[in-house]
Amino acid sequence: MMTVTVDNLKFKKQLSVIEQNTLKDFLYTWVGSSTKGLDDFFHLEYTEDVFAKMEKTINDTDLLISDDDYFRYITVTEDNQIVIGVLDTNSELKHRIILLDEIK
Repeated sequence: MMTVTVDNLKFKKQLSVIEQNTLKDFLYTWVGSSTKGLDDFFHLEYTEDVFAKMEKTINDTDLLISDDDYFRYITVTEDNQIVIGVLDTNSELKHRIILLDEIK
């Protein structure tokens, strides 16, 4: 994953139902789990706070993405780049663009 600063990204303000489902399916496939299996204990909720995203609910299990980075949300930029928001060990929010060669 490529780490970028948030000022370099333009997030979509709204996601269609198709985009929401696609992001959810993409995340589950990317982490190597079945959509149905992971959905039983890890739920994503659609929110439109500052920008539109599929966000981990607060009481859910933490999902370790890479090294010491924990998943917070997944979204799409206006350029249709898939971006994952993660919290590092210092609880700092980082944004990572998923590169095509990282997709399983």
